[in-house]
Amino acid sequence: MKTYTPVIDPQAQTWVVVDAANVPLGRLATVVATHIRGKHRADYTPNILMGDFVIVLNAEKVALTGKKLDQKVYTRYTGYQGGLKKETARTALAKHPERVIEHAVYGMLPKGRLGRAMHTRLKVYPGSQHPHTAQAPKALEIK
Repeated sequence: MKTYTPVIDPQAQTWVVVDAANVPLGRLATVVATHIRGKHRADYTPNILMGDFVIVLNAEKVALTGKKLDQKVYTRYTGYQGGLKKETARTALAKHPERVIEHAVYGMLPKGRLGRAMHTRLKVYPGSQHPHTAQAPKALEIK
């Protein structure tokens, strides 16, 4: 039995650049996840990788409202006994600001093989420079 694998036009995927300066983290993550999934397109299909590549700039300047800088805690487990590591959003933004945005967007993508493939389309940079000028990304403004 043959299975149908749709051919996706590579020209259909575009590159989008987003400036994260002074944008709330949740609002930024929803817009980025929508574009990575392709839900903004008229021909959206949930089981096909058809979204855009998204470049996020100024990750270190993303806004967290309320007391989230001190109350939001990221946890991970090393695999050893007693290896539970915790860090607040303030220290995570100071050490590696790109991981904060990647974590928020990854939570909004589907879990499994397709979600991991979508996650590779997210490029986050702490400053305002990126190496993807050859792809001619279009600016996307978040209100």
